[in-house]
Amino acid sequence: QVQLVESGGGLVQAGGSLSLSCVASGNIFSISVMAWYRQAPGKQRELVAAITRGGSINYADSAKGRFTISRDNGKSTVYLQMNSLKPEDTGAYYCAAAAVVGGDYWGQGTQVTVSS
Repeated sequence: QVQLVESGGGLVQAGGSLSLSCVASGNIFSISVMAWYRQAPGKQRELVAAITRGGSINYADSAKGRFTISRDNGKSTVYLQMNSLKPEDTGAYYCAAAAVVGGDYWGQGTQVTVSS
């Protein structure tokens, strides 16, 4: 089992920045990929960015050039630095972890609200 706890959400004006953190605990050695997803009201959850244990990164087109995902394997933590935020970035942001064996895990989510 893996537990994920996010922090760092909040309210920010358009053009501002926020940094999210997600700390993993439990069977952390089973984790291969960590990722951030977001879900806007009335919309499906979508991938924002993902990073493998080896450091390979994938971004959604909407995040490229503005968001940076990073991972500290020693601290079992994944970060999402979000710059130049837009109102359409508003939503609940979820940390996710994919285990080599044992399935996928989700955090409880943290709210990001970008005002125009």
